[in-house]
Amino acid sequence: MPTGKVKWYDTEKAFGFVTSDEGEDVFVHVSALPEGTTALKPGQRIEFGIAQGRRGNQALSVRLLEAPPSLAKAARRDPDDLVPIVEDLIRLLDGVGGALRRGRYPDKASGAKVAAVLRAVAEDLDA
Repeated sequence: MPTGKVKWYDTEKAFGFVTSDEGEDVFVHVSALPEGTTALKPGQRIEFGIAQGRRGNQALSVRLLEAPPSLAKAARRDPDDLVPIVEDLIRLLDGVGGALRRGRYPDKASGAKVAAVLRAVAEDLDA
């Protein structure tokens, strides 16, 4: 069976491309992934069968050869650096919670800033 590395994969669209060890780009759909796997990460090594699809080669029966490299984990902050950020986030959310208890949502700009901070902290914690 051919092997290769994931070039890119879009979880929302449920497909991506793999570059085979021979240098050929091969389409991969979520339906070809192993049970319980919903996405691939760039650089991840896989083994797969190939079938001719309507628009070229398509991967079938994908098997993961190694765990995907975690770019986020490599760039993870030191826990001591994250403590003040989380404490500031708690104070920020307390203010939002107080306003919501009084029946007021934050204005659009403030809400967007809070959401951005929440996403950034979540990514640091989820790595």
